[in-house]
Amino acid sequence: MSMSAEDVLEIYALLEGQNIKIWLDGGWAVDALLGEQTREHDDLDIAAEKKDLPTLKNFLESYGYRDTPKDEDKMWDLVLTNEEGKEIEVHAFSYGAEGKVVEEEYWNGYAADSLTGSGTIAGREVRCVSVSQLVKTHDKNKRELKEADYQDMERLSKKFGVTF
Repeated sequence: MSMSAEDVLEIYALLEGQNIKIWLDGGWAVDALLGEQTREHDDLDIAAEKKDLPTLKNFLESYGYRDTPKDEDKMWDLVLTNEEGKEIEVHAFSYGAEGKVVEEEYWNGYAADSLTGSGTIAGREVRCVSVSQLVKTHDKNKRELKEADYQDMERLSKKFGVTF
């Protein structure tokens, strides 16, 4: 089941209403930065503070999402799926003593400037990871990329002049 723009905005608003700050990541972050939906999305990747994970999980469970066993080869911290098969992958991060994002060792670690993106989904402004973060993540994972990922990078390259 694909994740629609309406689904993304609903989840974003619900979590904002609980004072849980999230940033879109993955394909929806690409589309937010581009300002338009360019393809269908199988899931929603989000970044959230590690301290918010228990509240985020409990809240989304009240909306029918359930913790799904994760593939050990993947590096997200939490995967939630509802009965319709809609999936949310939560990538957690922490802030260090100086208020900067702590760089993690795994593939999607968020550097200090990685949570500075903003864009729009269906005309609504949303926070998302930066273009440089998306390029960094895709560069580190070329062996796992699908055709859609290469197309995403091509679109970002055309709009922002980044090299992949």
